[in-house]
Amino acid sequence: MSLVLLLLAVAVVGVVVAVAAGRAPAGMPAPVGSSPHRPLPLRELVPEDLDDVRFSVALRGYRADEVDAVLDRLRTELAERDRRLAELDAVVATGLPVRPAGARPGAPPTRPEEH
Repeated sequence: MSLVLLLLAVAVVGVVVAVAAGRAPAGMPAPVGSSPHRPLPLRELVPEDLDDVRFSVALRGYRADEVDAVLDRLRTELAERDRRLAELDAVVATGLPVRPAGARPGAPPTRPEEH
């Protein structure tokens, strides 16, 4: 009887070593990610990229409403910046006078400097 138990123990140890070494297939499938995390793309960002960002939920993570508020503000400010840059690029391309941001309404416009 002890010989049978010894052989059984050796067989169990052999199977465990084979599975641990990757020689035998493990009984469990590969883990499937269920995280909602979607990071920013690796290209130049546009305001709409912030619409798709998602963060993983953690026990001691950030409050979702606070993260959403920051992302909403960033999206709005990026969209405004891009709109203003496009407007300034168009003005520079046409060579029209430019009124500096924050200038008084009666102040004379200035010409964009050539680089």
